[in-house]
Amino acid sequence: MEGIRVRFAPSPTGPLHIGGARTALFNWLLARRYKGAMVLRSEDTDLERSSPESERNIMRDLKWLGMDWDEGVDVGGSYGPYRQTERLKLYEEYTQRLLQEGKAYYCFCTGEELEEQRKQQLSRGEMPRYSGKCRHLSPAEVDDLRAKGYQPAIRFRVPAGQQVLVMDEVRGRVEFESDGIGDFVIVKSDGNPTYNYACVIDDHHMEISHVIRGEEHLSNTPSQVLLYEALGWTPPAFAHISLILAEDRSKMSKRKGDTSVEQYREKGYLPEAVVNFLALLGWSPEGEEEIFQPQELVSQFSLERVSRSPAVFNIDKLRWLNGHYIKNSPLERITKLAVPYLLQAGYIKDEPSQGEWEWLAQVVAAVREYLTCLAEITDHVAVFFQDEVEFEEEGLKDVLRQEQVPRVMAALRKAMAETPELTPTGVRRMLQDLRKDLQLGGRKVFMPLRIALTGSNHGPELHELIAILGRERVEYRLNRTLKLAGVEG
Repeated sequence: MEGIRVRFAPSPTGPLHIGGARTALFNWLLARRYKGAMVLRSEDTDLERSSPESERNIMRDLKWLGMDWDEGVDVGGSYGPYRQTERLKLYEEYTQRLLQEGKAYYCFCTGEELEEQRKQQLSRGEMPRYSGKCRHLSPAEVDDLRAKGYQPAIRFRVPAGQQVLVMDEVRGRVEFESDGIGDFVIVKSDGNPTYNYACVIDDHHMEISHVIRGEEHLSNTPSQVLLYEALGWTPPAFAHISLILAEDRSKMSKRKGDTSVEQYREKGYLPEAVVNFLALLGWSPEGEEEIFQPQELVSQFSLERVSRSPAVFNIDKLRWLNGHYIKNSPLERITKLAVPYLLQAGYIKDEPSQGEWEWLAQVVAAVREYLTCLAEITDHVAVFFQDEVEFEEEGLKDVLRQEQVPRVMAALRKAMAETPELTPTGVRRMLQDLRKDLQLGGRKVFMPLRIALTGSNHGPELHELIAILGRERVEYRLNRTLKLAGVEG
C-alpha cells in the first residue's frame, strides 16, 4: 500500500461533525502509515449552504486535532483546484460525453411530479426510484421543452439487469442490483453536479486510491461504480466505516449531546484526547492498551482492524481519556489553556503577569486531577480566589466546636511562623509533624483545618491549599470562619 492517495472531502455547510473528524482521522492515519498523500477537497456545490467561513472552520478544527494534508484548498497541489465550484468546466466535459454516448439524458420532471411518483410507488409497496418518464425523449422534444424555458436536470441512464459488485475493505463483498437503483441525477437543473457525480470525476482525476468514508455512503457506491464503468475508469478501493451512535444506540444528534469538534474544543477537551477517543470508535488495536499518542496510532492503524459494527459514543470514556491527558500534560500548557475559562468566570481580570502566572500554575496543579475537561476548572478554584468563605452545610460548624480545635489552630499558627517558606512539600512535612506533636488522629487535625479554610469537608489537598493561600490569607480565613462558628481561635 505504499504511496496510497486518500482524501477527506467535507461539504463546508457547517462545523466539523465528530463523525467527519473520525473519517478524516482514519484517512490521515492510513496515509501517514503507508507514506501516502492526504488530500483535502471541498465539496462546495451546495451554493445555498456552503460558506468560506465553514471551510475555514473545518480546516481549523482538523489542524487543532493535529492532522495535516499534502494537497488541498489552502496548500494547493498538482491535482487542483480542490474546490468543486472551481472544477465545473471539467464536469461539463464529461457530462457532454455521457450525453453524446447516450449514457445520460435530460430530465424535465418537476419536484412536484417526482414527489407524486414517489408517493405512488410507496403506496404500491415499491422502493422509490425514478420512473424513467423522460428516458426516451427525442432530441426534438428536448429542444422544444428547452425553448419553452424549462430547465432540465441530467440523469444517468442506469443499465438494466446488471449486478453491481463492491469489494469493500471493511465490509467485504457487497452486491447491488442495478434495477433497484433507478436513473439518478448527475447534474441539477441549476447546472451544478451532484455529489455522486462530481466525487467520481474528482477521485479519478486526483488519482485517489482509497475512499474511506462513513457507512451512510455505502448506498451511493453502486451508482458511483456504474459511473466509473461508463467512463471507462477503474474504481478506487472503498472502505465504509461504521456509524457512530449515541449511548442509547440511536443516531447522534444535538439534542443528545455535542456533535461537533468545535464544541469539544470550546469545553476544554485536549486534541490528543479527542484523537485517541475517535481512533477507538470503530478500530481496535491488537493489545489491551487504550492510551495512544498520534504516532503510535499511525504505526498500528490498519483497515483490517476496523469493525463493521456501529461504534457507540461513550462520553464517560472521552472524559476519562481527557482527564488522563490533563493530568499528564505539562503544567505550563494546562495553565495557559485554563486562563480563558478563568477570565470568562471573572476569577482573573487581565492576562496574568509573570508572578501571577506562577501562582496560577500552583492553583491549576492543585485541581487538575479533578478535571475531565478544562471548562470544569471554574467549579474547583473558588476556594483560592474568594476569602469570604461560607459553610457548605450548617453541620460543619460543629466540627470546629470540637474540644481539640483551639489547640490545633494554635499549633498551625506556631508551625507556620517557624516555617521559612510555605511550599507544598514543606507544608506537607509541617502538617505531618503537627499531627505527631499533637498526638491526634489525622481526622481530628486535618478536617477542622480544611473546614476552617474552605467551609467544606472536601477539596484540594490541604498542603497545596495552605501553600497557595499563604500566611496572611490562611490567618484571615481561620479568624473569620472560627468567628462564624462561634469558636475562640
